[in-house]
Amino acid sequence: MKGFVLGLRKAKNEDSIATVLTSDNIRTYYRFFGARHSILQLGNLIDFEVEGEDSSFLPRLRSLSHIGFPWLFDKNRLLLWHNFIKLFEPHLKDTEELETFYYDLLLNAAKKWDRQNPKRIICESYILLLDYEGRLYHERNCFICEHPIEEQISLMQAFKPTHPKCIYNPALPTKKVLDFFDSKETIFLEDHEVEYLFEVVMKGF
Repeated sequence: MKGFVLGLRKAKNEDSIATVLTSDNIRTYYRFFGARHSILQLGNLIDFEVEGEDSSFLPRLRSLSHIGFPWLFDKNRLLLWHNFIKLFEPHLKDTEELETFYYDLLLNAAKKWDRQNPKRIICESYILLLDYEGRLYHERNCFICEHPIEEQISLMQAFKPTHPKCIYNPALPTKKVLDFFDSKETIFLEDHEVEYLFEVVMKGF
């Protein structure tokens, strides 16, 4: 079984409790002496087996191996990956069975993390997530005052559109943002515009 480590907590002694996202579920597992194993790290894609699924205690991870990516030794890219993947555990809290979308989203992002600007990948992944969950707000009206938005737009958490004056935030060109909503690509956005979107994503899903 393969999955991404979304969260890690210390247990007694050097044991660990890990939250792992696979292609069809998200589960919490126990790992004896997990703190000693470099494989069990936040954000890692692991191949593993599970034992004790029918016991009253947490099921346990065993036979771990790490599926690596070439960017893992780039500290800046790794930090961005950690910041991105940390957003998934609280978002998927209390969820168990999942469609393959979330796993595929992370896998596709990880595969191109070394070839593209990770902040652009994060923004493009997030807009896909919002669209998949039916939370992408396509209206050209302000989410706060409900009046039409004209040439300049600001974005709240979850990319909800507002007037800049309604939230006292910097603005982006409305057409560019709406084109991004439609295309799900950042290719026509400047780096400072991507930075703006990235900061909104980091506020949480």
